[in-house]
Amino acid sequence: MSVAPDTLPRGGELPASDFIKQLIAVIRAEDSYGSWEDKSDAELLEEYIVTAEERREMPIMGDPDPDLLWRVEKFYDAVALLLEKRSGARAAQMSKIHHEGFGRIVLLSGRLVVLSKHVRDIHRFGFESYAKLAEAGEKATQDAADMVARFPDAAQA
Repeated sequence: MSVAPDTLPRGGELPASDFIKQLIAVIRAEDSYGSWEDKSDAELLEEYIVTAEERREMPIMGDPDPDLLWRVEKFYDAVALLLEKRSGARAAQMSKIHHEGFGRIVLLSGRLVVLSKHVRDIHRFGFESYAKLAEAGEKATQDAADMVARFPDAAQA
């Protein structure tokens, strides 16, 4: 049974996605004081939802706040952990983002760069819905897994 669209949470229904489950696990692992125990999974992820209207209202240039940078890190941490589950290759993300919101995010596995993404306007980071969030995470994970499959020796080095 589906819920009427006007009663859905802000980002829609949470899809059954390995990436969403991993992202939730990464976020909950950061809750060392139990502050988020009473929050639902959708509530934990609601900051990742940025509608087109909200994005239009944001200035083109802006300084990313620490909470936003934390969310970006958690997104790519979840990609790295899901990659490890799927391919066995350990990975870690590194990011260098300028205070004006420009920078680069890389995912490294062994000696291999499995994902490299230039970012700009990072203060506008977000997704239209939970489904789009899941799709972006799954795509990033699959791209990284494809690179590991292509160069397994470098990924294990």
